[in-house]
Amino acid sequence: MTGPANRPANRPAIGRANRRANRPVRIGPRAAAALLLVTLIGIAAFGWPLLADRQAGLLAHSQDAPWLFAALLPLLVAVVVATIADQGMDAKAVAMLGVLAAVGAALRPLGAGTAGLEPMFFLMVLAGRVLGPGFGFVLGSVTMFASALLTGGVGPWMPFQMLSLGWFSLGAGLLPGPERIRGRAELLMLAAYGCAGAFAYGAVMNLQGWTIIPGGEDGISFHAGEPLAANLARFVAYYLATSLGWDLGRAALTVVLTLTLGGTVLRALRRATRKAAFDAPVSFDSGGAEIGEPAPDGYASGHRG
Repeated sequence: MTGPANRPANRPAIGRANRRANRPVRIGPRAAAALLLVTLIGIAAFGWPLLADRQAGLLAHSQDAPWLFAALLPLLVAVVVATIADQGMDAKAVAMLGVLAAVGAALRPLGAGTAGLEPMFFLMVLAGRVLGPGFGFVLGSVTMFASALLTGGVGPWMPFQMLSLGWFSLGAGLLPGPERIRGRAELLMLAAYGCAGAFAYGAVMNLQGWTIIPGGEDGISFHAGEPLAANLARFVAYYLATSLGWDLGRAALTVVLTLTLGGTVLRALRRATRKAAFDAPVSFDSGGAEIGEPAPDGYASGHRG
């Protein structure tokens, strides 16, 4: 029988396995390259009118949504395929992606159209935190696509919303790892990120819509061909005057849900990922026992008392 003195030697390996299980969908080099390409295309899609000359025309930005959507879908597939090729995602991870996207899409209609209250942002923060930035980006984009089909919100803004929510979830996955911050401190960090990210999402989406509104002589309209600094100053004034209150509702709801329900949802997501054992590492201790997914009693399979 293995005595208590022998158990501490096994626990470091088990602890490492548990920490790896907290964020099982890793980003390999190919997935990182695909994510970088998507991000660069998205930045160009949002920002090019600010650098265009007067002859480019204000309505040109309203016509680039089909092109962006045509580029975004295969790139999202490329991110998933690259992650699978890098052994960061398996069939169980894809199944969880579908379940979480369906839940997020179902949450959006609960508050859409009411003072900016959108409960799905809370889920995107927690899922990105647990499952990592690559999974989070794909989840955010797919969730927005599914919710647009569910609510009839399909329009030239949809691909921009997919990118913005994807970035929002990706950022949650890039926060300091759970091995460094846990418990109440983790919830406070996620709530702070959700608050800042909710405002950032609103600002980015306003940038897309603001540039296609015909310019007037007031101080908040976009003027094609004007210096970048001048247009950015007008955009800040436009955002404060038209959208700050709407984004405040989204940010407040995200903070409240994260602080009240976040601990329970985080535990459920981490338990689900441990049981799914995405890309489960296999190692051997000095006795030759295989260490895989942690057993329910906290000891790795293969160890006997």
